[in-house]
Amino acid sequence: MVKTKFPKLKPPLTDKDIRGLKTGDTVLISGKIYAARDAAHKLFEKNLPFDPKGAVLFYASPTPARPGKPIGSIGPTTATRMDPFTPRLLKQGVKLTIGKGKRGPEVIAAMKKYKAAYLVVPGGAAAALSKYVRRSTVIAFPDLGPEAVLELEVVDFPAIVAIDCRGSNLFETGKRKYASK
Repeated sequence: MVKTKFPKLKPPLTDKDIRGLKTGDTVLISGKIYAARDAAHKLFEKNLPFDPKGAVLFYASPTPARPGKPIGSIGPTTATRMDPFTPRLLKQGVKLTIGKGKRGPEVIAAMKKYKAAYLVVPGGAAAALSKYVRRSTVIAFPDLGPEAVLELEVVDFPAIVAIDCRGSNLFETGKRKYASK
């Protein structure tokens, strides 16, 4: 049996951590990550409620938690909706964003410039992803309800590197790979 080693990441992340990632890698994240969607991103320009240096930002909002659980289902949202806000966040120090779907050219250019990467998790895996969350705390904009900013404590949260800090893009390389067959 072949054993596969998944890179383990623990925020806050450094440029060295990010340079070690390659498109297609599956990573496991343990520690503090932040969850926010569109409504919160619009407010970040005036009030960024977390230290962005080395941070991981998950584009998600959860369903209500069941009794005794830290969070309900929490799946990714489409990342392109956060594209207008992402270059500024990367400049401020965010190292990883997590979502689903492609990213625009301005975001990819900013990822290369500021040594950041984009990870994906499959849509439809929200219930499974909640099992990796040990704690969930609203840290900003509670009036946004499920779109409030959350600080999540995660253990071995799995994700796939879709775009690395060199600009290698799984959405492009994957197409080329299968188009030739």
